[in-house]
Amino acid sequence: MNRKSTPPTVKPTSAELDVLQAIWEIGASTVKQVHAHMAPARPDLTYANVLRLMQIMHGKGLLERDERERSHVYGAAQSQTATQGGLVKDLIRKAFAGSGKALVLAALRDGHVSKRDRAEIEALLRGEDKQ
Repeated sequence: MNRKSTPPTVKPTSAELDVLQAIWEIGASTVKQVHAHMAPARPDLTYANVLRLMQIMHGKGLLERDERERSHVYGAAQSQTATQGGLVKDLIRKAFAGSGKALVLAALRDGHVSKRDRAEIEALLRGEDKQ
């Protein structure tokens, strides 16, 4: 599948983000594979719900579909980085008056960052990023 690196124009819903997260973790997959991956955390989630959601996501352009096999294989239309970047940009604009600094400070102040993550962020700020 040919994933794009530009941010999507359609913002995924929370449920759609759950499906995208599964696909980013396991790669291009059938509905059955996505359902099996998501089921342990969401036992109430039915195969039919996942199928319908993935069909809607395909229609919105959030998923690409390979129809060469009997069981269609779906992949994310955008990379995880591009999707997250677009969502963060939108969040910064809407909730933090365009200030990335305000977003970061809120995350650091409100305990949303573990000590390990904080150390990684500090290393990044010092220019020691090894990724």
